Amino acid sequence: MSMFNSLRISASGLSAERLRMDTISSNIANVNTSRGENGKPYVRKIAVFQEALDDKQQLNGVKAVGIVDDKSPLRKEYDPTNPDADENGYVTMPNVNILNEMADMISASRSYEANVDTLNANKNMFMKALEIGK
Repeated sequence: MSMFNSLRISASGLSAERLRMDTISSNIANVNTSRGENGKPYVRKIAVFQEALDDKQQLNGVKAVGIVDDKSPLRKEYDPTNPDADENGYVTMPNVNILNEMADMISASRSYEANVDTLNANKNMFMKALEIGK
């Protein structure tokens, strides 16, 4: 195991959490999008990750597998004045719950901070090791 492996793992965690926060931000921005580019309501997105293993099957961090659509049902809101309303006056809205998104954003932000702290601790250990060699 390389001494730089911990730096690589923290860096991959930073990238993963940034992608997760970007995905959550997109969900929040589209919470009221009843008609997207395809003419359908926005569907909540979820970032999917998996462990990144090296040739020897040792942990090498985390990697993004993709961004998938949430399969939960879309919301129906009564708004007969909306041009997207059906014959009963209901508008199909995105399956984005702002409270869940904010909780996920806090979790992603804290995970990002934890990876930054780990990265800084490793950097400080390397600096101390260099000072010993003087």
